[in-house]
Amino acid sequence: MREIVLDTETTGFEPSEGHRVLEVAAIEIVNLMPTGKVFHTLIDPERDVPPEAARVHGFTRADLEGKPLFAAIAPGLLEFLGDSPIVAHNAPFDFKQLDAEFLRCGHPKLDIKRMVDTLALARTAYPGAQNSLDALCRRFGVDLSQRTTHNALLDVKLLAEVYLELRGGRQPGLVLGSAPVVQAILREESAPRTPRPMRVTDEQLARFDAFLAKVKDPLWKKLEP
Repeated sequence: MREIVLDTETTGFEPSEGHRVLEVAAIEIVNLMPTGKVFHTLIDPERDVPPEAARVHGFTRADLEGKPLFAAIAPGLLEFLGDSPIVAHNAPFDFKQLDAEFLRCGHPKLDIKRMVDTLALARTAYPGAQNSLDALCRRFGVDLSQRTTHNALLDVKLLAEVYLELRGGRQPGLVLGSAPVVQAILREESAPRTPRPMRVTDEQLARFDAFLAKVKDPLWKKLEP
């Protein structure tokens, strides 16, 4: 099954307040494994980048000057997304941001039925626990050493690993027929086995008879020769 893991970085939280998308990153996964196909671009948001937002993702207005506008990258992004499910952490935020951008340049909004929210999945699996992307990476042993800012391209790579764990770990990718551990088990099963009869002591028999004496009409007595 083809799915797209996606992340955006923005100038702020609310498109209704004039905030814009400044980075989009997406990677393709098939059967929960990355295929190597990536969509990534920085975008000129056509406005300033507030200092509080720059501290989160590391991009300033100067970094984005001369980058393409969202209208220019929208066709390529839509083609990459196709009709596949879209996986994101706190997905309603990313959908809201992208929908505002798509509508601004004349494209329809994303179908909400395509949304897969890993934050909701994590809250179901680990209620009451910390379920930020950082916390989930630490829980699953995903390497966070490169994550000094919330860069969208790095975040989608981390999220793809987290999503795989949330969906049951690496079992879906195993080829059981060729797995060494399975072959070893099959070889063991095919080897001849020496019977190991169980021996009952006189003491155990006496204790069992004492137990049966307390049972009304015990079945075991009927089976005796």
